[in-house]
Amino acid sequence: MKLNKQHIIIFFALLLYTGKVVAQEQKAETNASFLFKGQFSAYTHVNPNNEIPWWSGGRYIPQINYEIKQPANKLIDFEASANAYGNLGIQPFDSVSTSGKIKPYRLWARFSTRQLEIRAGLQKINFGSASLLRPLMWFDQVDPRDPLRLTDGVWGILGRYYFLNNANIWAWALLGNKNTKGWETMPTVKNTPEFGGRIQIPVLKGEAAFTYHHRSASNFEMTGFDNHYKNIPENRFAFDTKLDVTVGLWLEAAWINKNRDLGMFTNQEMINVGMDYTFGIGNGLTATCEQLVVSVDKKPFNFENTTTFSLLNMSYPIGLFDNLSAIVYYDWTNHSAYNFVNWQKQMNKISLYFMGYINPKKYNIPTQGTGEMLFAGSGIQVMLVFNH
Repeated sequence: MKLNKQHIIIFFALLLYTGKVVAQEQKAETNASFLFKGQFSAYTHVNPNNEIPWWSGGRYIPQINYEIKQPANKLIDFEASANAYGNLGIQPFDSVSTSGKIKPYRLWARFSTRQLEIRAGLQKINFGSASLLRPLMWFDQVDPRDPLRLTDGVWGILGRYYFLNNANIWAWALLGNKNTKGWETMPTVKNTPEFGGRIQIPVLKGEAAFTYHHRSASNFEMTGFDNHYKNIPENRFAFDTKLDVTVGLWLEAAWINKNRDLGMFTNQEMINVGMDYTFGIGNGLTATCEQLVVSVDKKPFNFENTTTFSLLNMSYPIGLFDNLSAIVYYDWTNHSAYNFVNWQKQMNKISLYFMGYINPKKYNIPTQGTGEMLFAGSGIQVMLVFNH
């Protein structure tokens, strides 16, 4: 991801604002702190079903945090991190494939008080009540199978205000994000701003929220469409709620409408219903189940072209340093199951992950991770993570 003119303007505008705040408080005592940390990970992945059956690689994410505490519980802080990775794929006795990149991972500045937060730059923005199959995965691409929960950020400004009754309001504006985000299949029109907001309120036994987002998409010269447009106004509406009634219950639903004739891709509806509960078995067995329905239709809420997924996630701590988890997806439309098991072992600053999976060779799982095709078929992966 390259820094462009808009990113530089946004970032330095916030720096100027920060300098103004510091100047106003220059007579007061401040408390500044600096932190450097990083995460190194290495993996090896074997899957005989892949065109290249053996992949190995490494990743390093260095991170710098700097904060300036101000009087009256005000805080100015900054975060900068990079994502440097390399991969090596080997087809024994035949070929070798390599890939790698260094790019910004996070680069933001923030001003916050007890109830207000304003953050600008390259950042992670996510929300919603669903756990794994998330209709509100609009700006991130977290894969629930990924132990590191990695996701690219988005460029923009986010403001959040927290009321004393636990209600909160979000507002954001994005610019300069040329790659698709979340569930998007069409990129945003270049140099066109996106904007939206969210209001979350407490309700009996839980909370509920309404979310909205607007952008201009483009499918110009993309295959699979009868009509092509350089500018497609897109509006997203969502409702989600989560309740704690002995078990955790949630509902998350989103409607995405494109204001152009795109046939069955004009409207998209996504609904997730889920629950979780920790059973008093041994050290505590946590179970999460979710049901996801996705539909694409020419007219809204017709539900003529639907795909349905069920998910069961089980997690069990084995002592203080080991955890065993399993995720099973079932695709009711194609009658296929996806199975993933992970054993984590924690040793101070080092974590070891031993992962195995049995999946269909034709991969249709509804996740937005970057390495989906590596998990088509059956295989194993071992990962070592060191945090300093």
